[in-house]
This record gives sequence, structure tokens and C-alpha cells, in this order.
Amino acid sequence: MLLGAICIGVACACAAGFATGHPPTIRRPARRARATVSARQLWLQQAGVAVTPRQFWAGSSGVGGLAFVVLVVVTGTPTVAVVPAIAIAGLPRAFFARRRTSRLDEVQAAWPDGLRDILASVAAGRPITHAINGLVESGPEPLRIAFARFPLLARMLGTVPALEIVKEELAHPTSDRVIEVLILAHERGGRIVKEILEDLVAATTSDLKVQREIATDGLEMQINARAVVCLPWLVLLALTLSDGPFRDFYRSQAGLLVVLIGGALSGVGYALISRLGRDLSEQRVFGSAAVVDPVVLR
Repeated sequence: MLLGAICIGVACACAAGFATGHPPTIRRPARRARATVSARQLWLQQAGVAVTPRQFWAGSSGVGGLAFVVLVVVTGTPTVAVVPAIAIAGLPRAFFARRRTSRLDEVQAAWPDGLRDILASVAAGRPITHAINGLVESGPEPLRIAFARFPLLARMLGTVPALEIVKEELAHPTSDRVIEVLILAHERGGRIVKEILEDLVAATTSDLKVQREIATDGLEMQINARAVVCLPWLVLLALTLSDGPFRDFYRSQAGLLVVLIGGALSGVGYALISRLGRDLSEQRVFGSAAVVDPVVLR
């Protein structure tokens, strides 16, 4: 009865809509997948990897499969080779994650010098757009790379949209603050711009000093924690390199059970280490999850 009443109500609503010239319509949300760069693709771009996420994961899986075959040939024990092969499959992501962090840190470290160049140009009477173009030509190398597309984007879209695109490509809190100030300086102008840029140079330099101290203090503990996870598996590989009781045991069902339990414990331990040892980085306030790119819009 309830279903029948709902159907009658829907039919009456449709009849009334067609009778009054306002038929009901179903609106589907517009798809933006083609107009945006996904978070994974942005991560690869920031790491300097010119592949798609699927290609990256396929390559990582291939590396893991090749490592598994090599370890099986060396140790003669497939059960022992599984966990190290999985770890090796994760090495490309770890390597490029480190590379991405290094590139973003280089950009952040270059901001004080870059802001001084912009400040000098603004003090000389040049507009913000010309000052940033000068930064692309003669600024610090990390900023030259980060702003390489800015002159073309500024001519195509305007200064503010070009700065927004660069901000989303960098996706870093420090760069967000700096670029927002540059956008404000471009829109408002005036004498106060010089004072704001001077304060921003001092604040950015202070933030860099604190972050370097934190990274230095935590580096040794991170190395020790990861070594504790890796060393047991290296010892296990060494024990199974030649024929003997160790290789025979790990070819049995009991050995498989030990490897599964050990792999699960190692995975849980590594997850805890990664969570407890991760940097408490500043959250982005001015950023978004995706960036509209005119190259993707073509």
C-alpha cells in the first residue's frame, strides 16, 4: 500500500508538471574528472615522475614480482621471499616520496631569497607580475622550476589564476601563504605591500629554522626504527641461502605460518612506526584537493 501511494504521488506530480509547462527533470552533477588533476597525479608531478598513477603502480608491481623471482631462485623458499618482495615493491613509492619531500623542502628553503628578489623589484617600482617573471629568470633554482609555467599562464589566464595554479601544484602551507600575499599585493597594491613582504621574509626564515631543528632531532630515531623492522628479514634470507634445517623448516606448513605471523607483525609495527614518526606538518588552509590545469582542459 505504501509503495502504491508513492507511485500515485509521483504520477500526480509528473502530470501536474506537464500540465503547467514545468515537467520534472533529473539533474546529474557535472563531471569534473577531465578538468582536474587528481591527488595521486599531483603527487607524482611533485615527485617529478612523468607517468600516470596506474603506470606507477604497475611498475612497482613489476619490481616486486621480479624481486620475488630472484629471491626464490636464491633462497629456494617461496614463503621466505614473499614479504621481502612486497617490501621491495614499496621501494619506488618510498624513493619518490622522499624525492617529493626533498623538492618541496627545496622550494620552501628558497622562498626567503625569492621574496627578497621580489621585494627588490617591487621597491624599484615594478608590478608584481613583472617581479615574478624576474624571479623565473634570475631567482633561486627551485623557484625557477616551480614558476616555469607562470609567464605563459599569466598571459593566457591572468596573474591571479596563474598564481592559483602554481599554488596548487606546490601544495605546501608555506607556499600557500606566500602566494596568497602575492595575490593580495597584485590586487591591492600600495605602499603596505613592501612592509608585508618584509614581514613575510622574516616569518618564513624563522619557520625554516624551526623545521630544520625538528627534522634533525627525529632523523636518528626514524633510522633506528626502520632498521629494527628490516633486520630480522635480512637474517632470515641469510639463513635460507643454503640447504639445511632452516630452509627445510620454512618450506613446510609450520614455516609458512611463522612467515605469515612475522609478516603481519612487521606490517603492524611499520604502520605504527610510520604513524608515530611522521612529521606533524602544518595543515593547508588556502589550498584545495585538485587543481584546474589548462593543459588538461584541452
